[in-house]
Amino acid sequence: MKIDLHVHTTASDGTESPAHIVELALEAGLAAVAVTDHDTADGCREALEAGERLGLEVVPGIELSTKFHASVHILGYYIDAQSPHLLPVLEWMVNDRNQRNRRIAELMASDGLPVSYDEMQRRFSGVIGRPHFAELLVEFGLAEDVSDAFRRFMNRGEKYYIGRSFLPLDRSIEIILLAGGVPVLAHPFQYRMDDAELRELIEYCIGKGLRGMECRYSGYRPDQVAYLEKLAAEYGLIRTGGSDFHGTSKPHIRIGSGTGALDVPCRYLEELKTAAGR
Repeated sequence: MKIDLHVHTTASDGTESPAHIVELALEAGLAAVAVTDHDTADGCREALEAGERLGLEVVPGIELSTKFHASVHILGYYIDAQSPHLLPVLEWMVNDRNQRNRRIAELMASDGLPVSYDEMQRRFSGVIGRPHFAELLVEFGLAEDVSDAFRRFMNRGEKYYIGRSFLPLDRSIEIILLAGGVPVLAHPFQYRMDDAELRELIEYCIGKGLRGMECRYSGYRPDQVAYLEKLAAEYGLIRTGGSDFHGTSKPHIRIGSGTGALDVPCRYLEELKTAAGR
């Protein structure tokens, strides 16, 4: 039996509802799935209710966007989605993202594209992000697919890229801890750091309360997984892993199996439960 501890829903930038995520996890033969939407815990309740109804273990989680020397993501597991420490921060993050999104919509509209942010909010439920703008560019025939839209229009330095504010890394870890959660460093190789830089990041995070590291992730080679697992053991961190499934916006990634070879064992969940005191 396998698990998937990194999945996104329509509560952020995924294309499948939290309840459908649970159904997909069951179809994939998973023993458990974690809902880890970007900067929101709004999908956790629906997923937990679906898990109880369908008999699948669901881990409530979140993925916070933070800033260190560069963008770094921190996963939080077994959070209290209604924590008074968490909710005001998430509200600030959503408001900041909405302001950024309005500016992107206005920029596109100034180029003659039929984009209205108010209409986007009616069309797309949950938190709107760059993937939704990329989807519109595909519909307008300006890009072949979402990946092409990001590459030519939405990535840093491209025409419709506008940055947004991020929580400091230490604050993100603190908030997860205050919400009763277990903070975990997400997809370490995505930051393109060498060994010394990654160790600096890990050591800084541990000093702020980090408890784990995502060692298995879509597209990571066996040697990369072995390296991360060795680092986790060296620093006394629990190991987690997940696909980073987003649905049709990232069609090459499948729940539970990632790009095909992902294998996250159930013992990772047991480590996580121990860290969470469950």
